[in-house]
Amino acid sequence: MVISLSVVVLLLVLAWIFLRSGGLKFSHALVCVLLGFHLAGSGMAATIHDGVAATAEAVRTIEP
Repeated sequence: MVISLSVVVLLLVLAWIFLRSGGLKFSHALVCVLLGFHLAGSGMAATIHDGVAATAEAVRTIEP
C-alpha cells in the first residue's frame, strides 16, 4: 500500500506539472491515464467515487 500510494502521489505531481506547463503531449496524457488507473486501484477509489457522485447529484438538483 505504501508503494502504491507513493506512485499515486508521484503521478499526481507529474500530472499537475504537465498541466501547469501549458502543453499536454502524448507522454503527459499517458501519465494522466496511469494516475487514473492507480487511483482506481487504491484505497481512495471509494472516497473519490462518492465525492464525484455527490457533486454530480448537487449539480443535477440546481435549478436554472
